[in-house]
Amino acid sequence: MTATNGEHISRPGPSRRLRYGILAVILLVLGVGLWTFFGPISYDGSVRKIFYVSRGQSFEIILDSLELQGVISSRFGFDLVARTYGGTSTLKVGKYGFASGVSNSEIFLSLRSGKGNLLISVTVPEGYFSRTQARLLARTLGIDSARYSALVHDPDVVSSFGLDRSSLEGYLLPQTYDFTWQQDERDIIRTQVHGLLRFFNDSLRGRATEMRMTMHEVLTLASIVEGEAMIDEERPVIAGVYLNRLRKGMKLEADPTIQFMIPDGPRRVLYSDLKRDNPYNTYRYRGLPPGPVNNPGTSSILAVLYPARHNNLFFVANGHGGHWFSISYSEHLKYVRKYRRDRARGFASK
Repeated sequence: MTATNGEHISRPGPSRRLRYGILAVILLVLGVGLWTFFGPISYDGSVRKIFYVSRGQSFEIILDSLELQGVISSRFGFDLVARTYGGTSTLKVGKYGFASGVSNSEIFLSLRSGKGNLLISVTVPEGYFSRTQARLLARTLGIDSARYSALVHDPDVVSSFGLDRSSLEGYLLPQTYDFTWQQDERDIIRTQVHGLLRFFNDSLRGRATEMRMTMHEVLTLASIVEGEAMIDEERPVIAGVYLNRLRKGMKLEADPTIQFMIPDGPRRVLYSDLKRDNPYNTYRYRGLPPGPVNNPGTSSILAVLYPARHNNLFFVANGHGGHWFSISYSEHLKYVRKYRRDRARGFASK
């Protein structure tokens, strides 16, 4: 091109245009790459996305779930990020929460390191059988209930706590715990048992010795109290009744021990159940059963160690969550008849 004033203006040569083109492509690729790795992902109408990584899941299954649940915006992009970082086979099991604005890199590195694994609060109620606890923990934590139950009755696991018992029934302290998703069943059991052993400290062991009872016997009786009591104030009274019966050599005749014998329980106790020949049948055998019949809470344990002092030997439900207590059998029968009358009337009277 020739300028009007006679000066010659040169155009960029082909090589310069090529360099500009290559530079533009590089910048574009770099920009796309940076966005793929670090660009924010927006979640509409959600504070954060909750995502679970479970045992045995392959990276492909996790990738499918991330895409299906809308945690990532691009399957290809996240796959690229993951394979660039490496370690796709070492993603950590857990429950994760991702807020809007998170990047592919942050998601992957969180899953790979386990950082940000959310704690799950689970309340284990007092009086649950270990098998019932197993089902609860399976629902809330995704654990293997069969493995949990097997470990509770594993002699090696039991002996690892210095206990000479056939199982850990009664030693799985009911309370609120913070666990992670699919936490190892052995770790969960260890936390529960250690909690019980810490609670049953030297002071309480000394009190049990004063009562001429072992910790195992205290837990056994506490589990019966747990199975009977509906009102906290009655726990020491019920404990006192059973201790009075033990001192007199009477049978405990405790329904919670029958419930423990029923494989598909708890259910209504039948007269046929009371006739079964089983060491846990306190309607047939005197004294305490061989071990706890559920996992008692701290209130029931303390009720056994510090029972109410009275002469009552009997009690029957009053239909309103509490019990009527009596010293004599004749008085007890009077309350039984009253209970039946009130039950027929729908417990209209108190």
